[in-house]
Amino acid sequence: MLKAPIIFSISASLLWQGVQAQDSSAIKAINATSFAKHIQVLASDAFEGRKPFTRGEDSTIQYLAAQFKALGLKPGNGNSYFQEVPMVSIGSKPAGNLVIKGAQGEVSLQYLDDYVAATRRVQEQVSIHNSELVFAGYGIVAPEYGHNDYAGLDVKGKTVIVMINDPGFADNKLFKGRTMTYYGRWTYKFEEASRQGATGVIIIHETAAASYPWKVVRSGWSNSKLHLQTADNNMSRTALEGWITREAAGKIFQLAGISPDIMEKAKQKDFKPVDLHLQTSLVINNTIKKSTSHNVMATLPGAKRPDECVVFSAHWDHFGIGEPVKGDSIYNGAVDNATGTAGLLELATAFTKLKQKPARSVLFLSVTGEEQGLLGSEYYAAHPVFAPAKTVADINLDVLNSFGRTKDITVIGMGQSELDEYARRAAAKQGRITVPEANPEGGWFFRSDHFNFAKKGVPGLYLGPGNDIIGKAPGSGKEQTATYNRLRYHSPADEFNPDTWVMDGMVEDVRLMFDVGYTLSNESTFPQWKQGSEFKAYRK
Repeated sequence: MLKAPIIFSISASLLWQGVQAQDSSAIKAINATSFAKHIQVLASDAFEGRKPFTRGEDSTIQYLAAQFKALGLKPGNGNSYFQEVPMVSIGSKPAGNLVIKGAQGEVSLQYLDDYVAATRRVQEQVSIHNSELVFAGYGIVAPEYGHNDYAGLDVKGKTVIVMINDPGFADNKLFKGRTMTYYGRWTYKFEEASRQGATGVIIIHETAAASYPWKVVRSGWSNSKLHLQTADNNMSRTALEGWITREAAGKIFQLAGISPDIMEKAKQKDFKPVDLHLQTSLVINNTIKKSTSHNVMATLPGAKRPDECVVFSAHWDHFGIGEPVKGDSIYNGAVDNATGTAGLLELATAFTKLKQKPARSVLFLSVTGEEQGLLGSEYYAAHPVFAPAKTVADINLDVLNSFGRTKDITVIGMGQSELDEYARRAAAKQGRITVPEANPEGGWFFRSDHFNFAKKGVPGLYLGPGNDIIGKAPGSGKEQTATYNRLRYHSPADEFNPDTWVMDGMVEDVRLMFDVGYTLSNESTFPQWKQGSEFKAYRK
């Protein structure tokens, strides 16, 4: 049986002295009691981990729609609170080990322990036969950085092995240094290999460079994966997408008669791809289900400029029921992202409590399929209710602070847009400061739903927990985040515990987001991308 949430009290006057942009009734609507109540429901076993296409989805979207309706918010998609998102579920299961063969013998890799593999192609069976292996460094084509791992390389019919992250991870003088670019993301590497015409692509996992351990890859790939439906059934994508462990990569290089130091050489600007003179074959059997998932959306119409919009977004989905860990198979996703989804409901409540309604419309958007590759936000960006040119900004909530108030708050992707200044001013009202993310090499700016708005030119604000918990040692918040990423992220251990969660930091952070969003909703100008941002051209 679920425990009743602990009741927390936070002084709105203490946290919000000097706030003039909005009235206290709206601020007080964002509070620990209602916040915890929403999280407790969304992260309960009854919601079965909130995976799309399951009973968990039905429970989740009906709960969200009911909450929006009870607040008096208008349906966000015409007469409906739902936006249908056509998806295909592909349950890929390799038929045995991944065997690599060469003149000196063979290496056999064990599924899940050494490798994972799947396909996006909507076929009952996909196979590759004696596909030649090529090591293509980072698998990047980045003309603005003078980098092309595929230069002079024909990979048609071949399988490329590439490294995670980008060259800046190893050399601060390259790319954006330790701040990962989109070229470092695994999604980009699969996309580029497909553009190059490769038959397969395999990424070498490294914990530091990926920013998560192998168990996260294993759990994420041990179950079916979702993709948006396409006209060509994804036949333009590589037949094989997969990962291998760092140890497995070492065995492959040894079989090829190449030193593992080749990975160090690949970090240098003048690296050239290497034919490994090895081949691999693999059959992947697929269970396919086409269905429709749903974004949930509600709108507060603007009083003066209703055609212009500020978006608050959060993904409602998680991994559902998967591989058991210590006897628990429900991936509840309490922090990721019942917190953000509950925060969206808190924000919606706050806006309905305002005595003076905002000049611009506010869209509360809870999207599906984030854990499967930002699918719901990708679909909304392609089928928007408000045109990108009329969308002021997206303020995204994902993985909120569950360990208490902090002296600072993290702006993920700091330096991208003028939204940095909005966050800084709102934080100053709380007596706090804004800081960049502690590990920008993790590519966090590209790992949540604001990214799909950015690709349409709409600036996104993505805030993370602070580093310094008030009353504790410096860096204590950073340690809490690191512990969560190591022990609970994307695992059944991500559960709501009212006895250990400290809600006041989450409340304060979401109140800050409210301040930013309310300010934007009453302005007549649009925040811009900063010089040097890769998204600046899209806004134009």
